[in-house]
Amino acid sequence: GEDRAAELLTQSGLAVSNLLWAGGFTGSDGHTFAESVQDAADAIRLAARLRAGCLVVYSGGRNSHTHNHARRLFAGALAELLPLAMELDVTLAIEPMYSACAAEWTFLTTLSDAMTLVEEIAHPRLKLAFDTYHLGHDPKVLDDIARVAPHVAIVHLGDSRQPPTCEQSRQRLCEGVLPLRQIVAALQSAGYDGDYDVELMGEDIEQMCYRQLLQDCRRAFADLLPA
Repeated sequence: GEDRAAELLTQSGLAVSNLLWAGGFTGSDGHTFAESVQDAADAIRLAARLRAGCLVVYSGGRNSHTHNHARRLFAGALAELLPLAMELDVTLAIEPMYSACAAEWTFLTTLSDAMTLVEEIAHPRLKLAFDTYHLGHDPKVLDDIARVAPHVAIVHLGDSRQPPTCEQSRQRLCEGVLPLRQIVAALQSAGYDGDYDVELMGEDIEQMCYRQLLQDCRRAFADLLPA
């Protein structure tokens, strides 16, 4: 449970880079707008207790709304939640996803879409979650990093051998085709000095020895981001 988790984290001295997740404000997961906002408020309070670097937020899928209406719903939810986030010193990190696997999660499917919303709301507690698995297939992503880096709260590192589908299938770092080295270098060059969170999921990952998987990813990360 959450209470015991908070105790164990305090005892261990581990820091929480990010908490996943809050969202679904468009009703795509079957909850009402009010229920989703209340759930997100609870997640903000938990993130504060855990001293998490940020809380990752998904808008919810379009859910038969027009794009503009879905955007208004999301902006309205953020308007209700950001005062609490400010009070509790919690950063909300909007995550865009690759379009083929975003339908149930978010209508924000490009880095530019998410960045435009962050810039329009212009709140100090609203930033981005940058997932290389979802964004690394865009050939223009390296050109966008200088603009977005100051607004990135967390970087999720994931690799892939092909563009994502509805079922995410990630690979161990540096075993796919994504330009992870160039992305990390561009983020560092643009001034990003936050956490990197290695995300591993999919059928290939599930078959691997967990300890070996961690060791392999630790070595790959050290190669991507030398001390």
